[in-house]
Amino acid sequence: MDVRDYQAHDPLGLAALIRAGEVSAGEVFAAACAAIEAGNPALGAVVRTRFEQAREEGQRVDPSAPFAGVPTLTKDLLMAIGGEPLAFGSAAMAEWRAPEDSSLVTRLRQAGFSILGQTATPELGLMGITEPRAFPHPVNPWAPAHSPGGSSGGAAAAVAGGLVPLALAGDGGGSIRIPASHCGLFGLKPSRGRVPLGPMFGEVWQGAVVEHALTRSVRDSAALLDAINGMDEGSPWPLPREEGFLDALSRPPGPLRVAVSLGEPLGAPLGARLDPEVRLAVERAASRLEGLGHQVEWAEPDLDGEALADSYLTLYLGHLAADLAWISEQTEVAVSRLAIEPATRAIGRLGRCLPARDYEAAKRYWNRVARDMAAFHRRFDVLLMPVAATPAPHRGALYPTPARERLMALLAIPGASRLAMKAGMLKRLAADSLRMTPYTQLANLTGQPAMSLPLHVTPEGLPVGVQVIGPMGDEKCLLALAAQLEAEVAWARHLPRPPGG
Repeated sequence: MDVRDYQAHDPLGLAALIRAGEVSAGEVFAAACAAIEAGNPALGAVVRTRFEQAREEGQRVDPSAPFAGVPTLTKDLLMAIGGEPLAFGSAAMAEWRAPEDSSLVTRLRQAGFSILGQTATPELGLMGITEPRAFPHPVNPWAPAHSPGGSSGGAAAAVAGGLVPLALAGDGGGSIRIPASHCGLFGLKPSRGRVPLGPMFGEVWQGAVVEHALTRSVRDSAALLDAINGMDEGSPWPLPREEGFLDALSRPPGPLRVAVSLGEPLGAPLGARLDPEVRLAVERAASRLEGLGHQVEWAEPDLDGEALADSYLTLYLGHLAADLAWISEQTEVAVSRLAIEPATRAIGRLGRCLPARDYEAAKRYWNRVARDMAAFHRRFDVLLMPVAATPAPHRGALYPTPARERLMALLAIPGASRLAMKAGMLKRLAADSLRMTPYTQLANLTGQPAMSLPLHVTPEGLPVGVQVIGPMGDEKCLLALAAQLEAEVAWARHLPRPPGG
């Protein structure tokens, strides 16, 4: 199997070829390694490889596993491989090694995947772009001058660039859906607790973070969810293993009540300006759904975008402060001496000044929003809205400017952070951080499943995804709808892109 043949198949397609004896797992492995070695220097998607370890592990794979012999990449964040580096995108963790496999990695092994390496992420997964100081910055395979998004930008670049047909990703505020939108991929964020984060963590960001993958096809996302879902030992979310996600694709979703929104309640308070191409993508998706027999209505959920952003950033600050304390314990380096970026240090300092009552009030607000959305879904089966305010931005355009970093450095001075909190720095931080991507945090706060569908390409050749949010726990409805649209649009014809092209 040469690289072009390898890139022409999705994961289930590769697994079927291997089971039928048309190619060997070794041939697929060799093609994947060749694709990474040839394409990654231009893409910058993979921060480290583990070819020899994967080759050895491949000898022990159960040939009946659903993804036996299929190559993949995990994210350099949370997805621990026992005894191997996991840097969380940070120089502060560059020498740290995970004590054991994460539950997700264990399930990937059981499903037959060959884990060839880890993909780039911003430091601690904190940004909607992937431009860490400590590692190369991945490029968007559709347009190398543009960002692949974040925080799963390395995963998106790897799949869209043809390095692997599926890459694992995580989503705490849009980190699967934003890269999917920018790179023309399918990206599903499952319901809260659907995929375990243990044993190192029970929950991350109060359950906002969920792990899954970026894929070319809907069927691979569904089959992966069949393989990895369900609580692990000690999980705080009692969600037992569920089957039938792949089977759900074989049944049309039936006429759905679809609410359509341009996200004004979420974006307007933060100063977001919707790009005309994003508006067009949503409008065309609504028309397409209507043509498929769904009942489409323009309707806005009753949401306070400013309050939602404040509550999201409040917990974001608190968790970052706790994360830095954990890194200090793991590395035996004082927080003040950790090799972290200026923005990370300043935001962590703000988090240390956060009153516990504000943290708890923010979490209670999440519950209120979740109940409001549950009421909304009594009227509508799904909500269609933008993923991001614009197509993929240029690389470097959203990273803090030198002037902004100098301000952040001042905030890291003891005493200044407390004054900044009193002066309303949190609201400024929320507006600055979320102005370009104010539409994805909603599903993280409420725990609902949400997906990005690659339904539009701009005249300049940049993909634009549209977001669909469903009721809590109803991934099967979303996947069935995605499969219906995929059959209509055939978006996979755009992929894979030539490595670095």
